[in-house]
Amino acid sequence: MELLLKALADPTRARILDELVDRDGQTLFEICARLAAKHGITPTRQAISQHLAVLEGAGLLHSERSGRYKLHYLDTSPLQEISRRWPQRSPAGQPASPDGGSGRAGGPDKQIASSSERTKP
Repeated sequence: MELLLKALADPTRARILDELVDRDGQTLFEICARLAAKHGITPTRQAISQHLAVLEGAGLLHSERSGRYKLHYLDTSPLQEISRRWPQRSPAGQPASPDGGSGRAGGPDKQIASSSERTKP
């Protein structure tokens, strides 16, 4: 868990993950080019390679060789550990239902409407 949280804490690594969400299976060169073009991030390829190694160590990506290229693929399965450890709660502290609501009748939209109605003068 600690490796996962450290990997997610760095903004450059978060941008790398964003780029892999946008297009999975990129080479180091492609990731560097996208970071520079879209985010203005221009570290060395060696620095990005080290970020990729941290992300791979945390299980957030895996790589495979395709000829002379090394392709990087996003793996979000470790993020499920975060939601299992800290499950979503409703404002009242009750576990949320899988659809994002609190599990009460009427769903979250109804509850927001009813709570805002209570605050009206």
